[in-house]
Amino acid sequence: MSERQKPHRRKAYAYFQLMTTRWMDNDSYRHMNNTVYYSFFDSIVNQYLIENGVLDVEKSDVIGLVAETTCRYFKSVGFPSKINVGLRASHVGNSSIRYDIALFKDDEDEASAQGHFVHVYVKRDTGRPVSLPDTLRSVIAPLRHFEVA
Repeated sequence: MSERQKPHRRKAYAYFQLMTTRWMDNDSYRHMNNTVYYSFFDSIVNQYLIENGVLDVEKSDVIGLVAETTCRYFKSVGFPSKINVGLRASHVGNSSIRYDIALFKDDEDEASAQGHFVHVYVKRDTGRPVSLPDTLRSVIAPLRHFEVA
């Protein structure tokens, strides 16, 4: 059996976005429900792509669909907390990108949770995989520069 993955540190991520928890994010156990973690994952990836001009949710010819996702939980997060969401691209293939994401609670240096999304890029009208557009590759390039955790 392999050793449990350790939480990453902030220096392992290339881009950050500050998000906040909400009252409704807490579940009956008084911590953030697991579905909210995935919402943070999805939000940072798509916000980064929108801000960098490679995703128009209504008109883009090529879109990313989630093919795989995971999350490992290390420390409880709940309302009220500020979450520094870290993003990096750990693998860029012909038609897919693996985005690694980590959630850092408040000013903590160690991730409270971390995981990944694999997006497969497809033509919107056919749903068939396509090679990553050059513009997308160039926008993702800065996410490939990070220190090992």
